[in-house]
Amino acid sequence: MGRAMTTPGSRRPSSLRYRALGLALATICLGNPGCATGQRATLAGAFPAPDRPVAGIATSEYSDERTRDRQGEADRVMDRLGVKPGLRVADLGAGRGYYTVRFVRRLGPGAVVYAEDVTPRYLSDLAGRLQQERIQGVTLVLGDPRNPKLPPGAVDVALLSHMYHEIENPFEFLYHLHAALAPGGRVAIIDNDKPTKNHGTPPALLRCELAAVGYRQVDFLSLEPADGYLAVFVPDTLPAISEIRACPQ
Repeated sequence: MGRAMTTPGSRRPSSLRYRALGLALATICLGNPGCATGQRATLAGAFPAPDRPVAGIATSEYSDERTRDRQGEADRVMDRLGVKPGLRVADLGAGRGYYTVRFVRRLGPGAVVYAEDVTPRYLSDLAGRLQQERIQGVTLVLGDPRNPKLPPGAVDVALLSHMYHEIENPFEFLYHLHAALAPGGRVAIIDNDKPTKNHGTPPALLRCELAAVGYRQVDFLSLEPADGYLAVFVPDTLPAISEIRACPQ
């Protein structure tokens, strides 16, 4: 589907526009100001590369929203995850915001939703959509291909919808995501049971790669008649980076 995992080539949008919309464009580096460059230099080459193809980004949305709603996808996913008022959620690789807007509607007034993407143009388009639909409670986050850059301990459920197979280095990405999860936090992944080069992730490969970074699967659901499956993970103890091993497809 292609949402959030390539280095953006277009110009970064002005944060003034987001403030004018009443939205926050968060570019958060865990630690101190200026740490992003240092972190990348320190960790460069430390994580193993995935032992399988990484799919390229094709578009900012997966399928069309009416079809997905007709198939009951979002309602089934949110019901299964227990999304209700008070839960803090992140839509990683948000693209056009299919799940972002549905999270806000489900959470109601006071919703806390992070919509993350690494492509500035997608965030700019999403900001326009949120303004047009008068949707509040969304923090737009300009992430990094290997780091979602979410605030520490701020997320109860992080959703990756049809984009896991596009993550440049899933081990590094998941390693950084761990810090953003609150106690009891979960990572929910929607994908198709296809080879990664065909824009999917076989469930066994997904379990192996998540386990390599200290995540344990706790739920699995076929989304039929909608596309793909939902797999839910919880973080255990992070391994040492030197202990992480790639999983063959």
